[in-house]
Amino acid sequence: MRNIRIKITYEGTRYQGWQKQDTSDNTIQGKFETLLSRMCGEEITIQGSGRTDAGVHALGQIANFHTGCTMTTEEMLTYINQYLPEDIAVVEAEEVPERFHSRLNAKGKRYVYRVWNSSIPNVFWRRYVHTVPEELDIQAMKEAAVHLLGEHDFKSFTSTKKGKKSTVRRIDRIGIDKEGDMITFIYEGNGFLYHMVRILTGTLLEVGKGKRTPHSIPDLLLAKNRELAGELVPGKGLVLEEVYY
Repeated sequence: MRNIRIKITYEGTRYQGWQKQDTSDNTIQGKFETLLSRMCGEEITIQGSGRTDAGVHALGQIANFHTGCTMTTEEMLTYINQYLPEDIAVVEAEEVPERFHSRLNAKGKRYVYRVWNSSIPNVFWRRYVHTVPEELDIQAMKEAAVHLLGEHDFKSFTSTKKGKKSTVRRIDRIGIDKEGDMITFIYEGNGFLYHMVRILTGTLLEVGKGKRTPHSIPDLLLAKNRELAGELVPGKGLVLEEVYY
């Protein structure tokens, strides 16, 4: 069996996220498994590096699948892009060692969240930004972000219910940059929990609005209580930019 690794880009606006669902065939994973099974003439299961939520986009989602298909990776790339919908594309395809797993072998990820900080909506970016009309204190948000760096238990920043899986993660970088009315939040770390980036962003935005102070973040981490953290901002502002191996 061959192991094929692909790099995918998609606009997630009209999809119910990455993960295949019994109640909907409108998922990224579902679209790929249907297409790849037809291409290979066998049932294909594809593994993604992470499960992006409904409405979330990707520039560098990594996935892999095992197949006995004899097509070259170049032929696969051509075939896949010929039949994918216009808002999904595969930009790379290569054969990798049998044991490679897109999720289990990932060392880290970079996510970007974009906020349009204006009372006037940006009609061209409306599918890719969360609009916040209030004035935001960029410096205060940067000060708050410093407290989130390093390894912590991020239980306060996930929608995951009680479970056995660890909620400890490491964040290596949080960049907050403003250019014109666009604010870009950049998150790099060894892994992110369910809704984690969106809750972190919602919390930082509350700091920017003056609803909480930068120095409240350490206590929020220690509390391990989702109800004390900020709002879950919309998925449309989020992009999975890169997965590191």
